[in-house]
Amino acid sequence: MSNVLSEVDALPVSRPAQAKEALRTRAPLLSEALLTRIGERAAGYDSENRFFTEDLDDLQRAGFLHAAVPVALGGLGLTLPELLREQVRLAYRAPATALALNMHQYWIGAALHLLRKGDTSAQWILEEAGAGKVFAAGHGEPGNDLGLAHSFVKATPLPDGSYRFDGRKVLTSLAPAWDWLGVHGRDDSDPAHPKIVHAFIRRESPGHRTVQTWDALGLRATRSDDTYLEGAIAAPEHVTRVLPAGIPNDPFVDGILGAVLPGLGAVYYGIAKRAFDLAIGAARSRTSAALQGQTYAHKPFTQAAVAEAAIELDSIEALNERVAAQWWEGYAEDEPWIAKLLAAKQHAVDGALRVVNLSLRIAGAASLSRRNELERLYRDVRAGAFHPPNADASHEVIGQAYLGVLGEA
Repeated sequence: MSNVLSEVDALPVSRPAQAKEALRTRAPLLSEALLTRIGERAAGYDSENRFFTEDLDDLQRAGFLHAAVPVALGGLGLTLPELLREQVRLAYRAPATALALNMHQYWIGAALHLLRKGDTSAQWILEEAGAGKVFAAGHGEPGNDLGLAHSFVKATPLPDGSYRFDGRKVLTSLAPAWDWLGVHGRDDSDPAHPKIVHAFIRRESPGHRTVQTWDALGLRATRSDDTYLEGAIAAPEHVTRVLPAGIPNDPFVDGILGAVLPGLGAVYYGIAKRAFDLAIGAARSRTSAALQGQTYAHKPFTQAAVAEAAIELDSIEALNERVAAQWWEGYAEDEPWIAKLLAAKQHAVDGALRVVNLSLRIAGAASLSRRNELERLYRDVRAGAFHPPNADASHEVIGQAYLGVLGEA
């Protein structure tokens, strides 16, 4: 235990200058050869609506799934900004793979956030991830637009401190591969004081089943199938939080947000960057009869569209990196950190959509072909609008945070 806490104390939460120097000097985790192989598989996964089994095996061997776990617990000790750079590189080649694994990485981020505060209550998550276990998120529920403040899944307390869960979860990315499923449910055993229970269920435990419902427009390789909880039990040691129903105020939930939102931004930035680079290549190779055989790179419209997309890309990268670095280094008490995290995520998903749309216009009608990677990116990027909280909810929370009325409704 003392070794782990010593390592956490050495993390650059109070030493931003050293942290930035470390970011510049650490070599990339994922090799270009590995990323090329992953990229070559992406189209097949998409067309077959198949889970990215081979990618998962390769990334597990490369250390990506435990990259942010402290070294003393079996990981590589990457900081959040370092991890995000690897997520961008992965999303550039295989968006569905990167997005699904963000659901694994954010549990690591939540547990690490607690550990950095001296709270070891979720250290077991880091230990399991360091041992090669895969975590998935069971948060999505049909009709629940209150997110972690509410749940339609019933959480029933048992005498030994464990909880039984009954209900339906949707959009369970990593459905074929998870070892641990993080869920939340509502405990109404005291109707006057309802609670939201956050806990984890083992794969080998009874009381859950996966129904293959995933056949989506984009990000098909995530295999985000439905999960039915039918008496699934979370042991007492795997019940991470029992909180009052309503807007959660707890560092574990804060840690989830601090990991998942920048992670989403990184994924959609990677999608947009790939689309932009493909469009640039097309503009440099397509010839124009109207320009006597010169390439489309010489057309004023192409130049204007490229400039617009480039400006958008730079702003996505800059904002997401800055917000992630600030989260890692520690926000001041009076800073509206949730507004900043949501703003970076919203800017990334909105901006990525604009960049991909521009990229198709730059590349021309060939990008409509199913054989063209841009066609897949056009479908993948559209999922950004649906990651909770959506645009309407994000804008509400951002406005409320700055106005000082967050949580009053």
